Amino acid sequence: MGHAGRAHALLSASGAHRWLVCTPSAKLEEQFPDSTSEAAREGTLAHELAELKVRHYFYTTDFGKRKYTTCVNKLKKDELWKDEMERYTDEYLEYLKVTALNLTSAPYVAIEQKLDLSVWIPEGFGTADCVMVYGNTVHVFDFKYGKGVHVDAEQNPQVMLYALGAYNTYKMLYPITNIQMTIIQPRIDHVSEWSCSREELLDFGEEVKEKAALAIEGKGEYHPDEKACRFCRAKAQCRARSDYNVKKAFDIGELPPLISVEEAGKRLLELQDVVKYQKDLQEWALSECLAGKEVPGWKAVEGRSTRDWTNMDDAFEKLISTGVSPEEMLYEKKPLTLAQVEKMVGKKEFQEAVGEFIEKRPGKPTLVKESDKREAITNRVTAEQAFKEEN
Repeated sequence: MGHAGRAHALLSASGAHRWLVCTPSAKLEEQFPDSTSEAAREGTLAHELAELKVRHYFYTTDFGKRKYTTCVNKLKKDELWKDEMERYTDEYLEYLKVTALNLTSAPYVAIEQKLDLSVWIPEGFGTADCVMVYGNTVHVFDFKYGKGVHVDAEQNPQVMLYALGAYNTYKMLYPITNIQMTIIQPRIDHVSEWSCSREELLDFGEEVKEKAALAIEGKGEYHPDEKACRFCRAKAQCRARSDYNVKKAFDIGELPPLISVEEAGKRLLELQDVVKYQKDLQEWALSECLAGKEVPGWKAVEGRSTRDWTNMDDAFEKLISTGVSPEEMLYEKKPLTLAQVEKMVGKKEFQEAVGEFIEKRPGKPTLVKESDKREAITNRVTAEQAFKEEN
């Protein structure tokens, strides 16, 4: 427990996607405070609940019903608690249970296991949500409560680092040759699995060791990248990112009057971080203005004002007393959306009760990178479709 108060390594496993690509960024970030968001705190609370459930299931003797209930009730007093956390953490636990029950023998299970990574990263360590070891296989599970971005397990540096730590911890006790990694994101119904051999994992470890040696000293080259920069604390002031985006936005040279689709594809890839960088830069410049500093050419002003009730119930009572009809003037009868009803009832119960009344309409076409796993769509008519229409 105590997820929120844990120490974080300079070269953390969760930030590996950044410092493995842009090695000097880890040291650069040290100048900036490590802030947290409500979403991050909510995720921490969900992780604590998930840990309790997994510990109660696999180690019932040591962590029985009374201890479990007491700890859960304590979490429920948190201002960020939401009842839906119960359902999503149940889905995570169910995946672990099914995995364990499908094995030929009971696995060794480590929960919230702190893993030593110092063989590859100076003073490095990480904490895996769950590790199972059985026979020649080590299985690392990573529970993610976020709902913004699908995270895949294939070649995922964070989970691979956990796997390295797990292998190093248990290699003397088990003849580990196979590595299984799973990322579970129940809020977006996403589970990603990937496996590799011990040799592939150790090769990755050697690459990490080389990059970590540079990163711990703040050496190497800056490599601004949409994914690497997303959560970097230095992203607004980083000169390398600034120069990179300014060049992409303005260094276009002499070009023909019309661009081709090939050029459009290349431009979209090159410019994808420019808008995000502008937003980050604006937020930082605004914070500087509000702190009393001058940003040449810019100033902070009060935005468009909004109005709200200080006491809506009292206000409505007074309006009703003047003759205003509450049914016609003050309230609007409006059903909840499908997603809101499902959230309130529960996914499984919702499907069983009203699944027959639901149709899934295709989403609005959107442009994504070619690496996206979704199937491509087109307005072109295929020969098969044309033949059907003729008949």
